[in-house]
Amino acid sequence: MSTGTSTGATGTLRAARPAPAPARARAFTGTWPLVRLALRRDRVLIPVWLAVFVVLAGSTASSTLTLYPDIVSRRQIGVTINGNPAMVALYGKVLDISSAGAVALFKVNALGAALVAVLTMILLVRHTRAEEEAGRLELIGAGVVGRVAPLTAALAVTCGTAVTLGVLTGLSLVAAGLPVSGSLAFGLSWALTGVSFAAVAAVMAQLTTSPRGATGLTAAVLGATYLLRAVGDVSDAHGPRWASWLSPVGWAQQVRPFAGVRWWVFLVGALFTALATAGAYALVGRRDLGAGLLADRGGRAEATRWLASPFGLAIRLQRAVLLSWTAGFAVMGLIVGSLANSVQSFLDTPGARDMITKLGGHAGLLDAFFGTELSIVAIITAVFGIQSVLRLRAEETALHAEPLLATATGRRRWALSHVTVAALGSVWLLFVVGLTMGLSAASTLNDYDQVGRLLGAALAQLPSVLVMIGIAVAAFGLVPRLVAASWALLVGFLLVGELGPLFQLDQPVMDVSPFAHTPRLPGGAFTATPLAWLTVVGVALVVLGLEAFRRRDLD
Repeated sequence: MSTGTSTGATGTLRAARPAPAPARARAFTGTWPLVRLALRRDRVLIPVWLAVFVVLAGSTASSTLTLYPDIVSRRQIGVTINGNPAMVALYGKVLDISSAGAVALFKVNALGAALVAVLTMILLVRHTRAEEEAGRLELIGAGVVGRVAPLTAALAVTCGTAVTLGVLTGLSLVAAGLPVSGSLAFGLSWALTGVSFAAVAAVMAQLTTSPRGATGLTAAVLGATYLLRAVGDVSDAHGPRWASWLSPVGWAQQVRPFAGVRWWVFLVGALFTALATAGAYALVGRRDLGAGLLADRGGRAEATRWLASPFGLAIRLQRAVLLSWTAGFAVMGLIVGSLANSVQSFLDTPGARDMITKLGGHAGLLDAFFGTELSIVAIITAVFGIQSVLRLRAEETALHAEPLLATATGRRRWALSHVTVAALGSVWLLFVVGLTMGLSAASTLNDYDQVGRLLGAALAQLPSVLVMIGIAVAAFGLVPRLVAASWALLVGFLLVGELGPLFQLDQPVMDVSPFAHTPRLPGGAFTATPLAWLTVVGVALVVLGLEAFRRRDLD
């Protein structure tokens, strides 16, 4: 029997070394410290997004229950929704037209699940492929860190965030007055989609060599599965209804919260997540650190003249993102415009009419509807603007800015190139959504005056977007390490300015949001003064940020 000691040739008693850990166990070494590091880095991002989703679900439920308090009104709206293919394709069906929860949350069931998938995709890529591209994982890997520890930590943080989001969302629905079982099932259905796409992103992070590539491939899968869900939802009994079962977004609906919960659907998602995660782990061992399994496409031997300027380089770096946003805005405009004929029947209750008028305008129900949708479009456009400005910070921390600024290119000129892309890109997106919305509404209503009205109403949202771009630029110049606070301010403006009428907040509180000063067009009274002041504030913040960046040190 071993005594844990050994005797050498000289008779000296030496303690035996402990047996080394198995190779599989060593591969996970360092996972917990990496989890804590990721949580430390995302201490602002994760709580903000959790608050957004929880408030979105809870406020949607409480406001809709007020609008449709009885079975008759719920059945009326449910039949109207299910009879509109465009709305079913975008949001999904109301699975039980008598259920308060099913009617209240039909708009945020599939769409909210897709947004949760976007969140988990961003988190997973941020802590895997983005860390590799920045070179930080190579430094970490030089320590006592196993080969799969970074991927494991990223999955733990991302999936933990999705599950926490699901539980908190369920509790918010219970607080709004919905049944406990359906509320918990709804929240966890969002988590189901989020966890599934975390696994998809984990696979894509092994295939590509850049975070943009991993995000792009995962987003493409998300778009395809959302389309499959739409095809299945709009199909009749003889059509491909099975297509919904090929989509993780469709699984969130197949859980059927508030319509006879199917708990076993979670097993489908768990099996998919397990298989995709296993594939990601298998791929980690087949590639070198920093490399991807898909070969990069070779570029031109010589750069074009367009890339000789900072503005040309900024467009080249952001063109793929801008093209993706353009396609999304075009689709959004076509769908919203196609709903013009259905607005009267969709909002045919006194409570709904009162709510949409408060949120969207004063000159008719149809104009109020378009005004409400365009106010949401402004928020989404601001997301693009902030994202484009934050590319400055990404270039700086990745050490791409330093060699460029070592040339004749000045700091302000370089930073202004990305700010210009953010501003002009926002103009372009608002133009696209206004034009497509106008053409779609004109075709539906046989009234081509809608094109000019909706195009002008969309472009009127630009000054508020410029303020958000200015806030991001000012943060980049003054406090670059807190530049992500721009997202927190956007969320705060969304909650205070857009949901304020539902909670009857005082007007001075709602006026904190720049979006509250935009004229509610079409239909409302056009006033140039607030648009001019918003533009001045936005430009002033940009100038402040550029001047501060010129004076500070690079990180």
